[in-house]
Amino acid sequence: MSTGTSPTPPRIDTGRAHPARVYDWLLGGKDNYPVDEAVGEKLPPQARDAARQNRRFMHRAAAWLAGQGVDQFLDIGTGIPTEPNLHQIVQGVVPAAKVVYTDNDPIVLRHAEALLISSPEGTTDYIQADVRDPGGILRHARGVLDFERPIALSLIALLHFLPDDQDPLGIVGELRAALPPGSYLVLSHAASDLHSELAEQVTAEYARAGIRLGFRTRAEVARFFDGLELVDPGLVTAPEWFRTTPPPPPEDSGIYAGVARLS
Repeated sequence: MSTGTSPTPPRIDTGRAHPARVYDWLLGGKDNYPVDEAVGEKLPPQARDAARQNRRFMHRAAAWLAGQGVDQFLDIGTGIPTEPNLHQIVQGVVPAAKVVYTDNDPIVLRHAEALLISSPEGTTDYIQADVRDPGGILRHARGVLDFERPIALSLIALLHFLPDDQDPLGIVGELRAALPPGSYLVLSHAASDLHSELAEQVTAEYARAGIRLGFRTRAEVARFFDGLELVDPGLVTAPEWFRTTPPPPPEDSGIYAGVARLS
């Protein structure tokens, strides 16, 4: 595994909550600080359900894509490694698969160096970068992935951390434009229209910690897939998205999820 960072990686700020570490706490992880735990404890119980649903959707989508022969993945907003990681899922199906991880929290880099170990046949790479610099991410990814062949772009529980004034549609559009035909977009996103009161509560708690959120309606999330061919079952809640396993028991969710193919 290799890593890409700036010449002087920023220090870990333990006095300010970070989305990756709050997410780790919601998943029951230990790689967070009291400031992150304080945010998590104030969130409604459904936030833990959402984190778990996101993680399981990623597992199902990654396994299905690998089963379709996709052997290149660009995962932006990786978060703190929680096994099984995306590369473990896909390299379990396609041992020679290549995975490039990206996150903007320096603590993720430290864990990536120790935990994101590739299969002998495959490649696992990590870059510390921010999704708001899609050009920089793509430049690094081109050194690892073959942009003449299909790539799965994974944006799991990331875009609701980009309010509209940060141009998330433009960012996703730039990333999509770099992908060759036959590639896939894998995306999950917090909903503003499924449980509006809970969404407002979560948004308020994150805001108190200095983290801005931009939850969206189903129609707004669907715009990220404009012009793409949604894979069945389409844009649904995270627990409803499945391909190779029987449908799970019905479960309430405030997370939209979908996978779409670039023609």
